[in-house]
Amino acid sequence: MKGTALTIVDACPCGRPATYGQCCGRYHSGPLALQAPDPEALMRSRYSAFVKDLRPYLLATWHPDTRPSAIEAPEPGLKWLGLTVRRAWQPEVGRGVVEFVARSKLGGRAHRLHEVSTFVREGGRWLYVRAEA
Repeated sequence: MKGTALTIVDACPCGRPATYGQCCGRYHSGPLALQAPDPEALMRSRYSAFVKDLRPYLLATWHPDTRPSAIEAPEPGLKWLGLTVRRAWQPEVGRGVVEFVARSKLGGRAHRLHEVSTFVREGGRWLYVRAEA
């Protein structure tokens, strides 16, 4: 998938103490592509996909009932600063919820996205459904 020049040995953008190749990169391509094992891993891999501008991955991991037809390119100069997962839980089998804060900077201004996202497991894969808050 097309994206930025981050290599597999760089630190993973999601904030876990692993290289990109050992962490989110393995879900972006290779034998584990699109196979995040739980909602938190999928959410972290989606954050990393935003950092790397992997729009095909973002669309492929979005539930078809809520998936947009396309994702716009990031604004020039957008810099992702970090991710904090506040909580992740599975209220029932096949459903997951992740609360997180993603920080970014654009045009010299800091931005903070606080979201509670829902996920479902279908066909053996976790999929992002929507932001609840």
